[in-house]
Amino acid sequence: MYAKCGSIKEAYHVFRDRDETNTVLWNTMISGFARHACSLEVMILFEKMQQMGTFPSEVTYVSVLTACSHMGLVESARKYFNLMITEHNVSPNVVHYSCMVDLFGRSGLLLEAYNLIEEMPFDATASMWGSLLASCRIYGKLHLAEVAAKHLSEIEPNNAGNHILLSNIYAANKKWDEVARIRKLLKESELKKERGKSWIEIKDKVHSFMVGERKHARIAEIYSKLDCLIEELKIMGYKAETEHDLHYVGENRKHELLRHHSEKLALTLGLMCLPSNASIRIMKNLRICGDCHSFMKFASSCTGKEIIVRDTNRFHHFKNGCCSCREFW
Repeated sequence: MYAKCGSIKEAYHVFRDRDETNTVLWNTMISGFARHACSLEVMILFEKMQQMGTFPSEVTYVSVLTACSHMGLVESARKYFNLMITEHNVSPNVVHYSCMVDLFGRSGLLLEAYNLIEEMPFDATASMWGSLLASCRIYGKLHLAEVAAKHLSEIEPNNAGNHILLSNIYAANKKWDEVARIRKLLKESELKKERGKSWIEIKDKVHSFMVGERKHARIAEIYSKLDCLIEELKIMGYKAETEHDLHYVGENRKHELLRHHSEKLALTLGLMCLPSNASIRIMKNLRICGDCHSFMKFASSCTGKEIIVRDTNRFHHFKNGCCSCREFW
């Protein structure tokens, strides 16, 4: 519970004070560290659990490979993947392969990721092709993105998110005709993209925001406070990264859309309402965008607060202008 809520230190305190150990406890703590990209802690616990007589299971290896993926530790992942088979006689399942595909993709080894998908003894899952498609967006590999998108359309024909991601890759490559084609397809098929949403808990009440939120009772005050914060951050060097907004609109409109992203609104309410010594914890249903990631780093430096954002992939801990992901996300 602590790990899933962003309190990894408290999670470890509970684990450390346990009366007895078993595989489930070890796996839960290792998984928690992996979710927070604490790769060194994952590796230490992995060794310690064996020293104390508990052998790693297939679940343990999922967490270890996930930690490697979050930090780009390609060679370490290769070592653990081989160790799983040769030393602990654990047969890699589809989740282990998925971790390796994700790692290769994040690390720019897109062809290696694709080859692993083609060679593994399982049918590729939607998450594998989705991971490859997302990596193609990062590294601008249009042809491979189209291959991944084709497989995704066969596996998940009703998932609008896959079409949106391919549309964003076309937009990043200035292929506006293809963007228009996909958006027309989405409109005609009536597939709906999941809207981005962020949550923050304040005094036992959960406040949710969407981009351009208007319904919150204090929204006018939130926008005013956010405008002031943005001006402060600009003095420190923050500049909106409009390349992360892939709408076919002018620069001014892109600035407006980025300014009112849901996590920025949630952060602002946290700054308004939480005690000065409290961390700000924000949950998202989508991946944090590059501009908001930069914004949170500047905000943590400006306010002196630790800002914790959990998106669909991992936890980001922003503190003193830096993020725990070390820009590998």
